[in-house]
Amino acid sequence: MGAVRKFVDALLFVFFLVIAVVAPLFDAQTCLPETFFPKSLVDLKNWYSVEYGDYLVGEKPGFFVGLVWVELLFAWPLSLLNLYALVAGASWLPTTCLIYGASTLTAMTAIMVEMVTSGRASEKLLLMYYPFLGFGVLTILRGLLSGCGKSTTTPNSAKPSKKKRA
Repeated sequence: MGAVRKFVDALLFVFFLVIAVVAPLFDAQTCLPETFFPKSLVDLKNWYSVEYGDYLVGEKPGFFVGLVWVELLFAWPLSLLNLYALVAGASWLPTTCLIYGASTLTAMTAIMVEMVTSGRASEKLLLMYYPFLGFGVLTILRGLLSGCGKSTTTPNSAKPSKKKRA
């Protein structure tokens, strides 16, 4: 079980690292004026929007802008905390993973429902978003299953008690 957890933690580390970089440099362009970003980043976002047919990034519907604000103000700081927790072995990692995963899964569900029901999303675009949906599920599972296999006895209850003689 330890090897599986280490593998999952390595996957989560890579995803959190991607989010730590992409959210402020790419996703923030959905909410903030383009003048805040270097031309090369704006060009990259525009290329992505055209290449993958990501109409949400291009058209910026209200619900999508709201979800990006949640990502920037809530989920992005949590991703930074999770990166630290993974490196430092912090005991609170399961809690922050559960919170982050619930937020990501909720946002990705709304985005995927929009894309699938609108009929405007190409297979290529959906394949770009599916890993983030899986990432939300994996993060929730890491938060929920973190205590599996651990003993629930306390050090005091594990030792047999001895009676004192008078």
